[in-house]
Amino acid sequence: MSKYLFCHLIPCTFASSFSGGDAMKNQPYFWAAFVAFFIWGFFSLALKPIAHYPSLDILFFRVFMSVGMLSLINLGMRRKKGQKDMADFKALPARDKKQTISLTVVGALLLAANWLVFIYVMNHVSVNAAAFAYLVCPILTTVFAYAFLKEKLSRIQWLAVSSSAFACVLLSFGHIMEVVYSLVVAATYALYLVSQRKNNKADKLWSLNIQLVIVALLLAPFFPILSGPIPTEHIFYICLSFIVVIFTIIPLFLNLYALKGVNSATVGILIYINPIINFLLAITYFKEEVTSLQLAGYGLILFSIVLFNEKALRGNPKVLAWKTMRKR
Repeated sequence: MSKYLFCHLIPCTFASSFSGGDAMKNQPYFWAAFVAFFIWGFFSLALKPIAHYPSLDILFFRVFMSVGMLSLINLGMRRKKGQKDMADFKALPARDKKQTISLTVVGALLLAANWLVFIYVMNHVSVNAAAFAYLVCPILTTVFAYAFLKEKLSRIQWLAVSSSAFACVLLSFGHIMEVVYSLVVAATYALYLVSQRKNNKADKLWSLNIQLVIVALLLAPFFPILSGPIPTEHIFYICLSFIVVIFTIIPLFLNLYALKGVNSATVGILIYINPIINFLLAITYFKEEVTSLQLAGYGLILFSIVLFNEKALRGNPKVLAWKTMRKR
């Protein structure tokens, strides 16, 4: 059953968003989103070893190191691409220029808020609370995409979203403050996804670089005041290097790249990969307590993913073959 879910359900998520030649054409964008959220599912492994450091310190170093590394990549290997993008930007109508600048700045602010609260939740609340944030995120992404981008879903898909919402209500019982933190994390990233879906006039890697520079400039005045002593432990810089490269630059770029070819709702439903991995890590690796209610909630989430892709599952030849084998 688990092999079936991995091998067939994920392609069906993709199939439910496109048809015919569009599916093949947009396949790289889909897999970019899938890999991004799969990577993020293991973020806690790099973050937990430095949990004794203040969340702000981790945020400061994550942003500053990300800016430095991404700037080296863009200026060292993608300078011509940047010059071409700047020429294209100057040629845009004034309205498009204003929109691109506004969405880039808004994206930077949302990223900064999302990172700070997520680090705090992961290190000072619980891994489960961080996982819960990304259970709520697909629901909010779908709602925001419907409200701001006019993206449409079928009735069955809306039912799946409602089922997910009910699962989140179940998971919130007895964890009100965790839910509040989780909602902030979820809302900031959902809004980031929706805003960057519209921000399609610039190269994604350069756009991400500019956003991180904006975040760094916003944080720089607070660094001397709010930061603690400069870390001296090697583990801090080893973990930060993994966080910057593996859990920041690569998945964020893949996410922004995916938004060029798939809609926000599709990217939103793939977010569920992240909390499911987080949940499994919480109970197997970090040995956090899990109640039967939480197990029921996560089971309902899996059901929602299947329901969201019900049409593709019914019509997919591989799934039909699997069903036939099960009957034998």
